[in-house]
Amino acid sequence: DGTGSVLEVRPGAQWSVVRIWMPTRLAPLVVDKGSITVDGVSLTVSDVSSADVTDQWFEVSLIPETLAATTLGAAVPGTDVNLETDILARHVQRLIAFQNPTTTEGGSR
Repeated sequence: DGTGSVLEVRPGAQWSVVRIWMPTRLAPLVVDKGSITVDGVSLTVSDVSSADVTDQWFEVSLIPETLAATTLGAAVPGTDVNLETDILARHVQRLIAFQNPTTTEGGSR
């Protein structure tokens, strides 16, 4: 769906919290406790910026096993990551687009 960038990594005793910047167009599709895929790893969002914030971000909390088994363990501020938003959020967005003809999605035939 897009590309983000690691803003911060906060190591902890039980897990590390990774804050990731996301494009504004993806922000409506990312919610606290929702799903997001970062570099192919399906994760739960542990925090998300509010709608009125200029720079949109979300956080994921990663356990040691996830850090060791994925490329996310090597992530540092500035690392670019691929993002896929929650499929349910995309379904809702598409349904709304069909109900609101002024909103367009994709091309035409």
